Amino acid sequence: MAGTNSERIMLAEGPAIILVEPQLGENIGMVARAMANFGLVELRLVNPRDGWPSDKARSAASKADHVIDGTVVYDTLEEAIADLNFVYATTARQRDGFKPVRSPVTAAETLRTKFRAGAKTGILFGREKSGLSNEDVALADEIVTFPVNPAFASLNIAQAVLLMSYEWMKSGMDDVHSVPFDAPQQPPATKDEVVGLFEHLEEALDSRGYFHPPHKKAKMVDNLRAVLSRRAFTGPEIHVLRGIINSLDRFTRVGQKAPAAKTQGEGQTTDDNPRDA
Repeated sequence: MAGTNSERIMLAEGPAIILVEPQLGENIGMVARAMANFGLVELRLVNPRDGWPSDKARSAASKADHVIDGTVVYDTLEEAIADLNFVYATTARQRDGFKPVRSPVTAAETLRTKFRAGAKTGILFGREKSGLSNEDVALADEIVTFPVNPAFASLNIAQAVLLMSYEWMKSGMDDVHSVPFDAPQQPPATKDEVVGLFEHLEEALDSRGYFHPPHKKAKMVDNLRAVLSRRAFTGPEIHVLRGIINSLDRFTRVGQKAPAAKTQGEGQTTDDNPRDA
């Protein structure tokens, strides 16, 4: 049985996310939510336009309160990064300068390596309308840019943070192909169960005049079995399908009268599930 939220491990590590002069509280909240999704917790704001704290940010954070509560506001970018050892600047525009430009994957791997070595790192994200200025980028060590549509390269600030947060989490995974949970294991159906399904369905259909005209019945049966045998059923799936077929007995067969209507409570049960085969 899945654990409760209180039993799940809350990831809270990694680079600081630094928003330079963010404008809308809603965007800050969505950034906090994206960070929390992928285990980042340290949010720094540089001169937010609408001030701080922000009820709109908390609402948009969708219960990422630990990020919102820990947010620190700075007057300047220089102050916001003063204690950091290494900083990336995110941008979608080509910049004049001599800073190395990295992909999100490479940037996340670099940040992970530095984090494990004990270095304090951060990622800069710019204003909603104009991004980071050249002066902002000059304070970073390297640039990270996203592989986006060249004709439509602008990203919402929360989307940009989400992409980097996702790459950060991937950089710490032993197997990037792993998933947090697997489908439940079910035993494969035996051939006897499959044949039983065929015969059960064919009898139910035949009793209701499905195979018409009669001289085409053999071909129709072949086609029906071909459809049902295209995939490998599990035992529980066979059980479900035969329960569905059993439910057809609630309706009139060819040559039978409809069952008499029952009065309230007469012969009724509270079990609405199809009968087992």
